[in-house]
Amino acid sequence: MPDKIIIADFGSQTTQLIGRRLRDLNTYCEIVPYNKIPTDLTGVRGIILSGSPYSVYAEEAFTADIAAIRGRLPILGICYGAQLMVHQNGGSVENSNTREYGASTLQLVDKGDPLLAGLSPQHTVWMSHGDTITRLPEGFKVIASTPSVQYAAYRIAGEETWGVQFHPEIHHSEEGTKLLDNFVTLCGIKGEWSSESFIESSIASIKAQVGDEQVIMALSGGVDSSVAAVLLHRAIGNQLTCIFVDHGLMRLGEAEQILADYKALGLGCIKVDASAKFLGDLAGVRDPEAKRKVIGRDFIEVFEAEAKKLPQARWLGQGTIYPDIIESINITGKVIKSHHNVGGLPERMHLKLVEPLKHLFKDEVRRVGLALSMPRHMIFRHPFPGPGLGIRVLGEVTPEKVAILQQADKIYTDMLRKYNLYDEVWQAGAILLPVQSVGVMGDERTYEYTVALRAVTSVDAMSADWARLPYDFLAEVSNEVINKVRGVNRVCYDVSSKPPATIEWE
Repeated sequence: MPDKIIIADFGSQTTQLIGRRLRDLNTYCEIVPYNKIPTDLTGVRGIILSGSPYSVYAEEAFTADIAAIRGRLPILGICYGAQLMVHQNGGSVENSNTREYGASTLQLVDKGDPLLAGLSPQHTVWMSHGDTITRLPEGFKVIASTPSVQYAAYRIAGEETWGVQFHPEIHHSEEGTKLLDNFVTLCGIKGEWSSESFIESSIASIKAQVGDEQVIMALSGGVDSSVAAVLLHRAIGNQLTCIFVDHGLMRLGEAEQILADYKALGLGCIKVDASAKFLGDLAGVRDPEAKRKVIGRDFIEVFEAEAKKLPQARWLGQGTIYPDIIESINITGKVIKSHHNVGGLPERMHLKLVEPLKHLFKDEVRRVGLALSMPRHMIFRHPFPGPGLGIRVLGEVTPEKVAILQQADKIYTDMLRKYNLYDEVWQAGAILLPVQSVGVMGDERTYEYTVALRAVTSVDAMSADWARLPYDFLAEVSNEVINKVRGVNRVCYDVSSKPPATIEWE
């Protein structure tokens, strides 16, 4: 891997945004929990300390021994990270009488400081903190202030160590990217990390990791697994065998399209139709996590049975990406949702794991796919959950409900493409609600299901906003679904953002 910057995560909601900004600067970085900052800093050129929901003086506050790494390489503390270094060195951090949330004007105090090079003497930054630094320790020097916060940025004398109480990673910090770019320069990184360099280094890494052993991989038709498979195939060729498990929860006609795409890419793919097993085992299951676990368990059993026919396989390829890892296990130990491609299968099958995309965000995966000359319609296919429509049919999943949802979803997706809206949104899909409502069709009273339409805009799925689709378009989709899908008499549109909602309803 290339030289990198480590981002120590103290639990901030914007930690991933720091990583995204660095990747946009063609700089490789990795996010690690605050208590797992590596002691071996080989290849690490700098460290960023993230924000946190805690106060540095709170009993439950996350803490790390920053003194152990100070002076060894450049350090940038952001918000909580800046306050933590002050707190650990005898300065004062207190609850502020004037809390800062939102835009504020940064005034440069030391215009010659290299972290502030090229920044405007006054510009807007984004604040989000209830505590503030009220006294700097000895050897700490203020380099920028705001009208409410005297020590908005500082540097430790004789060290390449800085702290800022604002959030340069937030879009509303007008020159935040420039500040981060300055830090990258101070770390001595040239910003040469790109899709092409990633492919080149990954192929070499996969060859060294796998050697002449066989790899098996489950393909779902999704962007992540497809790009991972093509990358693996580019590295090891016929040592890779792909298996497509049809769980009966795909979009209408999608399984056939997926297999045709893989054939065109030269990927040998074994199809296993296990739809009867999945739908049978889901009967009576209503809890979202329980459904995910049933689908994950069945997938493992079906895949394991097929893999036994390939006893020479020693590796399992997976399309795990960075948000999968972040959402599955965070530093508080709380699981946001289960990802069936993160755990369980390798240990059960006694296989070693190869995950070529595990440090990439979704938009980076797409760029790699394009650099691998994959078809655009595969690369820009909307994200689709591993459990498929099993978590878009809310409540119990039945063959009848799946059929209803498949028809509604196809109408919605086809019309997004017809009106050139498909590429304007990050992800869209229909959800079948577990409620029935009264309607009138002709002279008859109906009591049928409600379909919710969901469409969001996003960059990396860590946050998302609801897409402002035209009213006329939504009205036409609603009419088409109600008129053509038997069993539906009501359509609504989801206007929730992530956070506080999630993109999927389950």
